[in-house]
Amino acid sequence: MQCTNVAANRDVDMVNHHGRFAWYELLTTDTAAATAFYRDVVGWGTRDASTPQLDYAHFTAGEIAVGGLMELPEEGRKMGATPRWVGYVAVDDVDGTANLLKRLGGAVYVPPTDTNIGRIAIVVDPQTATLALVSGLRAGASSDEPEQPGRVGWHELLAADAASAFAFYSELFGWQRVASEHAQMDSYRLLSAGGRTIGGMFTKLRRAPFPFWLYYFNVVDMDAAVAGVKAGGGKVVQGPLELADGSWITRCIDPQGAMFALQGKRSGSDRETPAAELNWAAEWGGFASRGRVIAKSERESQPPKPGVRNPSAKPKR
Repeated sequence: MQCTNVAANRDVDMVNHHGRFAWYELLTTDTAAATAFYRDVVGWGTRDASTPQLDYAHFTAGEIAVGGLMELPEEGRKMGATPRWVGYVAVDDVDGTANLLKRLGGAVYVPPTDTNIGRIAIVVDPQTATLALVSGLRAGASSDEPEQPGRVGWHELLAADAASAFAFYSELFGWQRVASEHAQMDSYRLLSAGGRTIGGMFTKLRRAPFPFWLYYFNVVDMDAAVAGVKAGGGKVVQGPLELADGSWITRCIDPQGAMFALQGKRSGSDRETPAAELNWAAEWGGFASRGRVIAKSERESQPPKPGVRNPSAKPKR
């Protein structure tokens, strides 16, 4: 996020999809290391987009800018902020949406401000999960091709309470719940914006220290991406895990501590043979996700824990 006066150019090259995630920003403590890491893991290039006020870069998938990269501000570090990914939701009116968010119990960390990527606000929901608002976004276009390599293909909220979180976001952005044919999906709320399923939310385990949004980056080769995570000094905290459609997911932490996830196909010959049973909940270090149904291998399979359900199919997306 870079502050500058761009009001006169707000109608140029805009990407507006009200209620959809449209931009992503990595706040980190080492931009050079992050550039190399995500190049090797996701295949992103970078492009300088600095202003006299702030050093900033765009992550690119081919020629398309899909996200931003900047140093975590010093004042944020002093307050205990750590490296993280922040997703920007496109809205028609940042000021009006920020005011509505406050009335619904959220808080505004950075008030509506004109920047070189559009008019933005950094906010938290009532359960303290961070996200951002943007209108007049003049970079990107990834929201129209969410399945392409290098794009963000899924968004998942680990909420303190999924029911109240869904009510909040439904009122704020007009998100709708996607009906599932599987009764077991009741505790995982699939989210739709503008007729497109964009992700889901569920109630996190108590051991997870705080609610947060997790973003899934599309990769062509999961095995190569996982190797890149390990070689680059990141940490694989769960996976690769197979989904019912044959794709795989892996949850990771980058070398500076930002959490992210990968999704894609595997090319390696050492794949685990999935069991017929699909496990509903899978621990992720101190976190857990019950949203992406995974197949556990026979040798890892074990009786489900109390309260853990086992649906037989992945929800449609």
